[in-house]
Amino acid sequence: MDKFSLVLVIIGAINWGLISLFQFDFIAAIFGGQTAIFSRLVYGLVGLAGLYCITLLFNERERVD
Repeated sequence: MDKFSLVLVIIGAINWGLISLFQFDFIAAIFGGQTAIFSRLVYGLVGLAGLYCITLLFNERERVD
């Protein structure tokens, strides 16, 4: 679940970078516009993944010594 969420957050971050730099919404371009059901589904999954990734801030990582 952690890796899946991180992948979605990375996709969202890349999309926001593209919007910022080139005014190009990659997700909307792939799925037929910002209001298309698939685009909204991806946006929603990215948002949920971002919320889930907040928990990763508070998890202790195992140390390998």
